[in-house]
Amino acid sequence: MSLLNNPFDPAREAALVTGAGNGIGRAIAQALVGEGVRTVFADISEERVVAAIKASPRPELAVPWVGDLANAAARETLLKDAQSAVGRVTHFVHSASPPRREADHAMAVSTEIWAQMHAVNLEAGFHLSRELARGLIAAKQPGSFLLLTSLHSGTPRNLPHYSTAKAGMAMLVKELAKTFGRYGIRVNALVPGAIAAGGFVADPSLAKHIPLGRLGEAGDLAPLALAVLSNRVSAYVTGSAITIDGGLSLTNWFEPPELGEI
Repeated sequence: MSLLNNPFDPAREAALVTGAGNGIGRAIAQALVGEGVRTVFADISEERVVAAIKASPRPELAVPWVGDLANAAARETLLKDAQSAVGRVTHFVHSASPPRREADHAMAVSTEIWAQMHAVNLEAGFHLSRELARGLIAAKQPGSFLLLTSLHSGTPRNLPHYSTAKAGMAMLVKELAKTFGRYGIRVNALVPGAIAAGGFVADPSLAKHIPLGRLGEAGDLAPLALAVLSNRVSAYVTGSAITIDGGLSLTNWFEPPELGEI
């Protein structure tokens, strides 16, 4: 039998993916149901969720959920609804993130946009991870969590709300991995580069900065996401940050933003 055959146990495992309506979250959620894993597709847009499930290889295994994870009450509702729909969630992927605009540099980003970015990325990531872990620990069941960070968790991006939220998530992965490891719950990060999907609209000229010569696509992340999530394939991997960027992190070309009149 191939080492990579049957990476999941659909009879005992179920997944929750946030940001599953588009981009990287969508690609990972679709890949999970393709492996036979019952998966909650959570997103802020009902239209995107419905389309993502319809395009999935096994839509009968997908459960739609719509809500704004910047809202603490919505996070609680998601946890309850996921439990009702698929049972205990063993695999959690946090890919939800508000769209980002180049205009929101340090001198322009509003208090509201700053708070929303941190609430969806960091606060929701922490709360959902902790509460899902509580259930797994009580049941003495292993789990695997995957948080989507960014190259800009360590490199300025002219978008301080985004970069600081992702930097917080990068440390959160390490904190949770250290705390939950004794219970068999693994926590890792995927670190995307220039992926032309979701909230990122890529300039094609960016490809010249990428050693592999092209922009990334959401589908480039899904196979490795499944490998890291699988307790059979990656049983000894936790607290790690796996970069998928075509080599983009080998360069840094960003200039400071134009501030205009202050």
